[in-house]
Amino acid sequence: MGSAFVVRYQTTPETAGENEKLVEAVFAELARDRPDGLSYASFKLDDGVSFVHVGVVEGDGNPLAASTAFHEFQRGIRERAPEGPVPSGATLIGSYGFSTAENGKRNEETDR
Repeated sequence: MGSAFVVRYQTTPETAGENEKLVEAVFAELARDRPDGLSYASFKLDDGVSFVHVGVVEGDGNPLAASTAFHEFQRGIRERAPEGPVPSGATLIGSYGFSTAENGKRNEETDR
C-alpha cells in the first residue's frame, strides 16, 4: 500500500473556473501519459469554490512531480486560493468502485 494524501482548499468565486480548467488539464495530461504508481481524483464541492484532491502514490516518487500541467496548476494556487491548500496524509481504509469516467475500470488494488 502506498502513501495516501488529501488536499483541500477554497478558491475565490472569481477564480474557481480557472482552477477547474487547470485541474482538468492535469487529468488530461495524466490520461495521455498514464504514469504508473498514481491513483488520483479531484472534486469540486457543491459550494462551487471548495476543492478536494485525493491520491495514493505507490513507490518512492510522486508522478505528479513530473507533470508539466501540475506545475502550471500549482504556480498560481495562492492567487486562486488565498488561504492556501491544506494538505494532509491519509490512511485508506477502503474504497468501492472508485473510478474515473475516462477509464471506467476499478482500481484492483484499492477496491476492497
